[in-house]
Amino acid sequence: MSASDALVFFGASGDLAYKKIFPALQSMVRRGELDIPIIGVARPGWTLEQLRERARASCTEYGGLDEVAFAKLSSLLRFVGGDYGEAATFTALKQALGDARSPVHYLAIPPSLFGTVVQGLAAAGCAEHARVIVEKPFGRDLASAQALNRLVHEVFPEPMVFRIDHYLGKEEVQNLLYFRFANAFLEPIWNRNYIDSVQITMAEQFGVQGRGKFYEEVGAIRDVVQNHLLQIMVLLTMDPPYGRDAEAMRAEKLRLFRAMKPLAPEDVVRGQFRGYLDEEGVAPNSQVETFVALRLQIDSWRWAGVPFYIRAGKCMPMTVTEVKVDLKQPPLDIFDGISPAASNYVRFRLSPEVIISIGARAKRPGEEMEGEAVELVARHSAAGSKGPYERLLGDAIRGDSSLFTRDDSVEAAWSVVEPVLGAGPVLLYEPGTWGPSEAQVVVEGTEPWHDPQPEKSTPC
Repeated sequence: MSASDALVFFGASGDLAYKKIFPALQSMVRRGELDIPIIGVARPGWTLEQLRERARASCTEYGGLDEVAFAKLSSLLRFVGGDYGEAATFTALKQALGDARSPVHYLAIPPSLFGTVVQGLAAAGCAEHARVIVEKPFGRDLASAQALNRLVHEVFPEPMVFRIDHYLGKEEVQNLLYFRFANAFLEPIWNRNYIDSVQITMAEQFGVQGRGKFYEEVGAIRDVVQNHLLQIMVLLTMDPPYGRDAEAMRAEKLRLFRAMKPLAPEDVVRGQFRGYLDEEGVAPNSQVETFVALRLQIDSWRWAGVPFYIRAGKCMPMTVTEVKVDLKQPPLDIFDGISPAASNYVRFRLSPEVIISIGARAKRPGEEMEGEAVELVARHSAAGSKGPYERLLGDAIRGDSSLFTRDDSVEAAWSVVEPVLGAGPVLLYEPGTWGPSEAQVVVEGTEPWHDPQPEKSTPC
């Protein structure tokens, strides 16, 4: 698949473009990875100079302005202003594309506008030999995701559709995939014979940050579980792909999604932090969850019987994403009694820093054969690595779909969570805690929830 010869992004005046896209484009230019026309499309009334000014402000605030790289980026920028529902907007875009024959169109706009834009691109002749990038959320449930897929496929065949989930482009998440398949010592124990349970926690110390109206439309399950956290779970549990190409990777991911048992209401506890109802745009009697804890199973020979516990929430004690894989205890207790909490484990901290550690036991100094928990820690610096949007936009321009989600995988993920969307009561919890106490029932009979802790500094 050849590289695209122009990048068009709809929503050029929007919040996503300001916070993420312009800084990513500047970084791509700085690395020498972007040298094609960049056409921003936004509401009428803007000018090219206004777009350049906004891009400069964006890079200054969020990327650190690089005068040399920005000058190059500025020279590549074009602008088309107009209403997405008017044919004249797409006629102007066709003219702005000039000699470009295989552009990539990035829809950094609400999903409700996808159909309008896709049909407009087709009518103006801008979709032939082109690719399209669409942002999450891709649907609100299974039916809407299927309808959205049908709509996009009316114009773009699946190989030309790139569903972007910025979480998959994070260096930390990529490191998880690499660590799993680049090290042979994990494979013999990475199955139900040795693994007792798996916990995944994604905690955010902040609340909805003034986006109450948006959050009322999603909630924690739609916002981070159906996409980010199920993707992490797939990377943890998938078998090695049969090849290095993108389709081999995506086929293996699909196999895992389809092996996940759909959730039931008894598998889930939902919560809402005290004060959420006071947020602007939030209904006074809202039942939207800002916290969720759930128990999930995978029906496969490798994972049958291993419980997977996922927890995500806002207004938690710290901002962190961490995975803890608890191994089974030794079959005989030869030495001192070892509590379940002191068993061996593998821990992956995915943010805000990359840490991989192995929990073990070592003998305490002295005459007695008594042990203590120790942790073997490896820290990995992500300094200088590509940001997620930089990586994903570059891949889409090159036609590499490895880190993008296929239509059938999106639908399979919705099938897992759909039975519990809005199910059960929403329980109140205090900001700064790890969610409602009732969440403990999700892990009843196994380990308590593993609460991530601030990392201790390593002495020089």
